[in-house]
Amino acid sequence: MSASREKQNRKDRTASGQVAPKTAREAQQRKEERRSNFVYGLIAAAFAVVVVAAIIWNSNIITRSATAATVDGQKYNVAQVNFYYRNAYLMFMNQWSYAASYFGLSTSLPLDSQEVSDTAASFLDLDLSENEGMTWKDYFLSEGLRQIADVQNGLKQASAEGFVFPKSVQTQYDSAVDALAKSARSAGTSVRRYLQATFGNMVSEGVYKAELLRMMKYDAYTAAYQDTLTYTPEEIETAYNDDKQSFDCVSYEAVSVDGSLELEQDENGEDIPAADGEAEAARNSAKIAADALAAGVRDGGTLSALSEGMEKASAFSGSKDNYETCTYTSDEFADWLFDPERKANDVTVIENGDTFYVVQFQNRFRDEEKTVDVRHILVMPEDGELSEEDEGYQEEHDALWAAAKAKADEIYQQWQDGEATEESFAALVEDNTDDPGSQYEGGLYERVYQGQMLAEFNNWCFDPARKPGDTDIVETSSGYHIIYYVGDDPLVRWQVQVFDKLRDNAYDEWEESLHADADIQKQEFGMKYVG
Repeated sequence: MSASREKQNRKDRTASGQVAPKTAREAQQRKEERRSNFVYGLIAAAFAVVVVAAIIWNSNIITRSATAATVDGQKYNVAQVNFYYRNAYLMFMNQWSYAASYFGLSTSLPLDSQEVSDTAASFLDLDLSENEGMTWKDYFLSEGLRQIADVQNGLKQASAEGFVFPKSVQTQYDSAVDALAKSARSAGTSVRRYLQATFGNMVSEGVYKAELLRMMKYDAYTAAYQDTLTYTPEEIETAYNDDKQSFDCVSYEAVSVDGSLELEQDENGEDIPAADGEAEAARNSAKIAADALAAGVRDGGTLSALSEGMEKASAFSGSKDNYETCTYTSDEFADWLFDPERKANDVTVIENGDTFYVVQFQNRFRDEEKTVDVRHILVMPEDGELSEEDEGYQEEHDALWAAAKAKADEIYQQWQDGEATEESFAALVEDNTDDPGSQYEGGLYERVYQGQMLAEFNNWCFDPARKPGDTDIVETSSGYHIIYYVGDDPLVRWQVQVFDKLRDNAYDEWEESLHADADIQKQEFGMKYVG
């Protein structure tokens, strides 16, 4: 994933008022330093030279400067490749740490001792037949080298086009360097040691800063490229007609009938095995009940009324209400609902193991909900020293939130005392917000849809009385948001979905072109020290 796509992911997380979680590097355990073996027994006259050489070697000056890879002839040393290798890992864990075990990835075992599972390969769109025995180290190294190619060739394009990097790149870089120093101090260590714990002992502060700046420049260039990808309403309508399945919604009602057998228990609480045929009889009984329920609906009854009080029958997802889904998935349930021939009030029974779903189709439609454009400044409370179990925690918590509210009030008042325009609001964002996703974009989020925000943020934005220019402070679980309502976006929800898909596909193709034909060569000696 490129720096710009990661930026978009941050936007997705912070658009709801949530600041992106702490980076994985802060949780990354310190890697044990690699140690090189030396031949001892050298003559005494050479001892001083050997000592000096050993000091240089153990400080990794020699190994970190060795060439580990070339990309289109451009050399990258061990330290640089390590930076991107670790970055690929950290980006993956930032996004998918909750699913690591599902992928078969253990963070407590060496990456080169774990092969990428079929499940992970399917999710990551990897062809293991062409990568037999691929380890997680292989995967992250491949991703890191791809990042190098993207950054190198992206910056070459930027230079060829005479692209002028925005001032925000330097501001972001300075902020990141300051944050690094602050994190190191908070951890009670030096920046060098902090980086070693994050990127391994090969990556020096100089390498980190140089590659960080290159990635930020690349990010700015790709973001500017993405902004050029716009589509007319006619193009959006055409793309929708070409792939309605991906954008339509359906409404339906469903009731499940459980056909599993409830086993009786003995005096010790142990299940008593079912007699032959009991489980099958229970399942058949449920199927008969589901079929009868479907027949009753076809005869003019309502699903909710007919299933009321019915044994082992419950509304799908535990509610008698109607349901809507705007996500098509290739399974029997979705295939039936999204069938182009489906008509209002059609009914079917869908089997899934011992459960039978009676489903009544109601409508297929496009999501015409409006989307909105807003700007915001997020003021988060400072982190406290006490945990919830500590005495005085609540007092500290309340004081920190009160301080955040006071700061939000002060910023809001500053805006009101000035020109009080959208432009003056945007100008206040960079130095005052705690939301990194919109910090350098004037706090702007465009095409925000219903339900995307945290509840309080969402409710304020979609208040029927809301009008352009409205501004207020809204409290959420993340802190205090000073929100400026820009207005309704020209695109409604289904148009936004089509627009996003068109843009994402075009961007992916462009980014693929940055590394598709890159000549990436691994250098055996240097690669031994990557990891």
